[in-house]
Amino acid sequence: MEQYEIENLIEQAFNSLKYSYSPYSHFCVGASLLTAEGKVFTGCNVENASYGPSNCAERTAVFKAVSEGFQNFKAIAIVGGSFGKVEDYCPPCGVCRQVLSEFCRDDFTFILARNKTEYKLFTLNELLPERFDLEKK
Repeated sequence: MEQYEIENLIEQAFNSLKYSYSPYSHFCVGASLLTAEGKVFTGCNVENASYGPSNCAERTAVFKAVSEGFQNFKAIAIVGGSFGKVEDYCPPCGVCRQVLSEFCRDDFTFILARNKTEYKLFTLNELLPERFDLEKK
């Protein structure tokens, strides 16, 4: 990935962080998902009092993209922290990793960021080895 793409995705993830609805955990998460066509979809986490219906920022971005006809993704940037203060890297939960694997190739990039200059890059295979997919059904 190009540096400007990484920085843009991180910036958009931080922008979506402010929309987090997390009155129960107070852990705010923002994500920005880049499609193969170059379009970006953002998402934030949305909690619910009964917890189960809550939705992570990553899945919010994926579902927005798929609902608008996009199913081929290149990368996602993820930021998060207590009360919206990002101090450490925020890896995606297992459910989000599996959802992303439905639409992503092995070279899909996860960008976990603390800010625009401090980030880590991971491939789908690194974060979800031996995943369940169409070829294994």
